[in-house]
Amino acid sequence: MGAGRSQGRGGEISGDRLLPPGPGTPGAGGHRERGRGESGERAGLHTEGAGRHYPTNRRRARVWPGGPPLAGRGAAGPTCGGSMAAAAAGGRRAKAPRGAAGRRRPRAAGGRPVDEEVSSDSEPESPSVGRRRRREAAEEEEELEETPQEKKLRLAKLYLEQLRQYEEERAAEEEEEEAEPADLIGDRLKEDVLEQKGRLQRLVAGEVRPPDPGSIRVLRGHQLPVTCLVISPDDRFIFSAAKDGSLIKWEVESGKRLCVVPGGKKGTEERHMGHASHVLCMAISSDGKYLATGDRNKLIMTWDAATCKRLHIFTGHRDAVSALSFRKGTHQLYSASHDRCVKVWNVAENAYVETLYGHQDVITGLDSLSRECCVTAGGRDGTVRLWKIPEESQLVFCGHQGSIDCIQLINEEHMVSGADDGSVALWGLTKKKPLALARQAHGMQDAEGLQEPYWISAVAALRNSDLLATGSHSASVKLWKCGEGFRKLEPLWDIPLVGFVNSLKFSAAGDFLVAGVGQEHRLGRWWRVKEAKNSICIIPLKRTAAAPGPKAPDSS
Repeated sequence: MGAGRSQGRGGEISGDRLLPPGPGTPGAGGHRERGRGESGERAGLHTEGAGRHYPTNRRRARVWPGGPPLAGRGAAGPTCGGSMAAAAAGGRRAKAPRGAAGRRRPRAAGGRPVDEEVSSDSEPESPSVGRRRRREAAEEEEELEETPQEKKLRLAKLYLEQLRQYEEERAAEEEEEEAEPADLIGDRLKEDVLEQKGRLQRLVAGEVRPPDPGSIRVLRGHQLPVTCLVISPDDRFIFSAAKDGSLIKWEVESGKRLCVVPGGKKGTEERHMGHASHVLCMAISSDGKYLATGDRNKLIMTWDAATCKRLHIFTGHRDAVSALSFRKGTHQLYSASHDRCVKVWNVAENAYVETLYGHQDVITGLDSLSRECCVTAGGRDGTVRLWKIPEESQLVFCGHQGSIDCIQLINEEHMVSGADDGSVALWGLTKKKPLALARQAHGMQDAEGLQEPYWISAVAALRNSDLLATGSHSASVKLWKCGEGFRKLEPLWDIPLVGFVNSLKFSAAGDFLVAGVGQEHRLGRWWRVKEAKNSICIIPLKRTAAAPGPKAPDSS
């Protein structure tokens, strides 16, 4: 018997006789070969013997006991009443069809066989499987029939529904039941459009009350000066790092340390979990999934923000990594270094993308938002640069007299920077000179008999608003208000804080400000403030009730 051939118990019709089953007699139609012929059967062929394929007729064939079968339309080959050799010469034999369970065909009272469907499937399909297949086929057909315009419309409706639910929940929390959901959605959509164009400016600075120094919470955990920090997108956690190489995850509400990754000795990066040198910068992705940190040993480490487990180490910079930023809404990471270049990485795929060149001195700061571009502060080359990644071009801005040490975007079209000449500058991406410049922003200091301004070591901006914060080692953090069109800087309040303010971040909701404080500047040891504590300071920001009706912004 050929390989893979089915052996049936039924007879064979040859001429006008029903032959008894015997060795080599093919099984009844409907049995599937389990061996090499299965692919042929799936393609609409019935397999007989070893590797020989014949077309399967799925139409009805009526077999008469006293004569040859009357082949329906599409039946293959004539019947013959001879031996195996005759069958080989004349085509395939006519076989007596069987039911699904191998029984003889049912016959009518007059001896005639009942018409039945001849199928290549040996087992009937259950009703549940059939329904599932029909449902899947209908869904596939629906997807195929959906045009790009219909898909856009469906996604827009889904977004609006999610937006409506979010705004209704927020209104319920704030007890603003007088506003209709439609108005809330309309206002939110207007804000989204203005935010994308870089023209959104929420007027919140005028509502901020003077912070109470007694309400400032101090979190201790690092042995050496804190150099950088970030806040999770949901405002629940703070991540901080220091010159001792340690990384700590804090809970905002309780102030507890949830995770501590200690620093190690130089050269132990592969064996040790964390950094083995000063950590200078960090960034967190907009979905809160990834955390990235950079150190003086030219390394960038990526972490799982939830578990503080190290995921990957990026190498490629030739000097200290001084600034990091994730592009909003993606896992694309920008890094800046003292080697004067900017690199682009894909954190999700642990991949290097490209390198950008242009600065003439060490890069000290970097920031980005949702557009495929980033801004950098070029230290003593005196320039701020906007890097347009797809166009492979850059815009150069000049205005500070000293080394530009920190920078942050306010929205897609405006940014703020600070320098060691004591100045704070507001920039618009359409002008090469500052829109507003505050000189000696933190006053003057007496250094070895010489009067010089306090360095601006950190800046922060509440996104899409008119509220700014700056830090130095002048024993205070200053809050600022941007005038209309970002053409004026007005000082608001001083918050007493002793030590070098090396990092500042606003929470997403704007209800607190976090400062990373140390006894030394994050990039060097030019001074040491002995009375300062290496710590994280959480400063609550309370606002007065907004007056009803629209609030007019200040004129320039």
